[in-house]
Amino acid sequence: MKDLSILIVGGGAGLGALLARMAVEAGAAKIGIIDINQEAAEAALGPAKAKGLPTAAAACDIQVGPQCHAAFDAIAAKLGRIDTLINCAAIYPRRPLLEITDAEWDASNGINIKGTYHMMVAAVRHMQSQEPKAHVRGRIVNLTSVDAFKAHPQNAHYAATKAAVVSLTRSFAHYVAKDGILVNSVAPAGMATEKAKALGFLEELAKASPLGRGAEPTEIAEWVLMTGGPKNTYMTGENVIVSGGYIYA
Repeated sequence: MKDLSILIVGGGAGLGALLARMAVEAGAAKIGIIDINQEAAEAALGPAKAKGLPTAAAACDIQVGPQCHAAFDAIAAKLGRIDTLINCAAIYPRRPLLEITDAEWDASNGINIKGTYHMMVAAVRHMQSQEPKAHVRGRIVNLTSVDAFKAHPQNAHYAATKAAVVSLTRSFAHYVAKDGILVNSVAPAGMATEKAKALGFLEELAKASPLGRGAEPTEIAEWVLMTGGPKNTYMTGENVIVSGGYIYA
């Protein structure tokens, strides 16, 4: 991520906060975070601030288009050029297949699909006016899930939204290829996060993976940073599956 300005949506906690820290370690020049929790976003900027890097944080509900655009514009006004947008804000509540409510569908669609869409629109409009670096005006990386490609009756609404994000990624990639903007997605299987540990999911993750364990968050984050980093100058419209073999199990 050397010398790049990175904006992470959903960067206040979990994988997003980890990506912010690892981007700093990988040489990022500027870090911005958009999150529904302003305090969490500010806290996640700690590693960047400790290195004296320019930072910016904004709070918004990404289900609401105008809030997304206002938050993006606020970050861009402070940081200037945005080289990479990483969309990792999502919700993943579990519910038996025949019991998903309208409210649960609306929340999952609103955050996981609409929020990703609005942030991509804001990023594309910003990146189109930027001068290219090594043929690239900007990069967008969307976090999807291997569940988009697997039967997942215990969490079907989540899986459906992540399949939609894969489709959106390809449509955007095709639309902005002429502008030198690269749009890709990364699809992890279950990660051994602190939340997964607290909920007792580690055994379930281990059983699902041919490798016998869930991924460490850093193992997924490396692929996100590679996809959104300067070494990627040609890949676009692709979905990078990092599942520990779960995709074929």
